[in-house]
Amino acid sequence: MRGMTRRRLYSALACYAALAAMAALVLEGPFRLVTWIFLGGLAVKSWIVYERDRQEPL
Repeated sequence: MRGMTRRRLYSALACYAALAAMAALVLEGPFRLVTWIFLGGLAVKSWIVYERDRQEPL
């Protein structure tokens, strides 16, 4: 099974961006900030997995 592809990375980042935009509209104060930090962490983690899979020989 192949790991994270560029298409899957972009799809994940688009989903995180959509969730962040919804959080901006619905949440207030510290809940919004915590949600953005969490989604940012998921985005960074996804990017790290993509880079790791790109470096590994198949």
